[in-house]
Amino acid sequence: MELYQEMLAHILQNTTVNISFPELPCDIRTLTEQRCYQALQKIQAILKDERLDDTECFQKIEEIVCVFEDLGSGCGTRHDFG
Repeated sequence: MELYQEMLAHILQNTTVNISFPELPCDIRTLTEQRCYQALQKIQAILKDERLDDTECFQKIEEIVCVFEDLGSGCGTRHDFG
């Protein structure tokens, strides 16, 4: 089965695929821009939180990383200091 998956992955990597969502209420670009704006609002709120002192700065950064992860975008392994 592994050979089959590798062969299929290779074929798909070299093949143009068109995907459509006919029932999607708006275009992908608009949806993505809306999600990006929401993420920026969350990041801004985290950074503006004056209740935290500088020793809690690491926690702020971790919260920002979580915002990206919630969007399905990782930040690599550099943030994982545990």
